[in-house]
Amino acid sequence: MTCRYAFVKANWHGDITSRALAGFTELIPAALVDVFDVPGAFEMPLLARELALTGRYGAIACAALIVDGGIYRHDFVASAVVDGLMRVGLDTGVPVLSVALTPHHYHETDHHRGIFAAHFVEKGREAAEAAQAITGLRSRLEKAA
Repeated sequence: MTCRYAFVKANWHGDITSRALAGFTELIPAALVDVFDVPGAFEMPLLARELALTGRYGAIACAALIVDGGIYRHDFVASAVVDGLMRVGLDTGVPVLSVALTPHHYHETDHHRGIFAAHFVEKGREAAEAAQAITGLRSRLEKAA
């Protein structure tokens, strides 16, 4: 059976977070990836949990750009999101990979959007590598058992 992957991306700064999906699908065929959008980073852990509980996915990657928006402190949001994603993985046994980035300084300029868009492509590739590694290891362990 071919392993399927879920990719959850926040629509807040969607032009940037979508670049992580582009990097992810450079290594994992898009036909094996189900894509889910959420409004922002805070919604990712709950959706990741629901997807993990389906038993359909070998790994779930979640992408968000968490910046200081003036309403919530971005460090609080980032901590809650990353902790939530880790908890989902530990509670369900399905690897949940974080591509949730929190830059120290982010400004709505073409320069910063370009830098972070390129960085998200790389982070998407890294998430794909991690997903392949862990699902490959699981497959080998199941065969050995």
